[in-house]
Amino acid sequence: MQTVNDTLPNNFSRIKPDQKFCFDCHPGVPCFTECCRELDLALTPYDVLRLKRQLKLQSGIFLEKYVIIEWDEQQLFPICYLTMVDDGRASCVFVDKSGCKVYDNRPGSCRAYPVGRGAIRKADGTVDESFVLVTEDHCKGFAEGKEQDVNIYFANQELETYNHFNDKLLELYQHDKIRAGFKPTRAQLDQYILALYNLDTFSQQMANDSISMKRPLTPMELQGLAGDDEKLLLLAISWLKQEFFGE
Repeated sequence: MQTVNDTLPNNFSRIKPDQKFCFDCHPGVPCFTECCRELDLALTPYDVLRLKRQLKLQSGIFLEKYVIIEWDEQQLFPICYLTMVDDGRASCVFVDKSGCKVYDNRPGSCRAYPVGRGAIRKADGTVDESFVLVTEDHCKGFAEGKEQDVNIYFANQELETYNHFNDKLLELYQHDKIRAGFKPTRAQLDQYILALYNLDTFSQQMANDSISMKRPLTPMELQGLAGDDEKLLLLAISWLKQEFFGE
């Protein structure tokens, strides 16, 4: 979750939520699936939740099979990237000639393309959004003539839930202590991967009291431990805030 910088690459342009643009993507577009190749696709915790559930995999198995974790000292938190196929084009592991094999649960950045979204959490807890339109030479979707705006496009791409969970993470990423210079230890970064990306193991450890909240769990959080992945992810965010910031 990064904010949009003042200096943008040449193929990025700022766009307002109600500003019209022409774009469409479908199997008839000449470049179909080109955007699924030669890319670094970072996965959010909610992306992993949706994908591991569709594939009927435990989160630990999903991470082992499909995720590369980048531990970069210049990044405050590790980044989880989707594994790409070694086919000379670094193709997404879930794409074939017919398109995306996990389309109903494809990652949020795939849904949003060619729009990029930045988000800033304000002091009152509300979120300010900003948007850019990404125009790449390989993409022929802009020639399709289908007029829409960001609001319409995001609604059609069913991004509301993805953005909701990504914005909840701002409570961690843009916490006042982070802004004041707090840096997680390596042990805390291990907790970060466990809680947000390895939900099934996090749930097991919470259930057997290997880890715990320092307060009684709410009814919603108990539903998370009982099998509701979305509520479990919210519990994981609360637990990390406790472990990182003492909240």
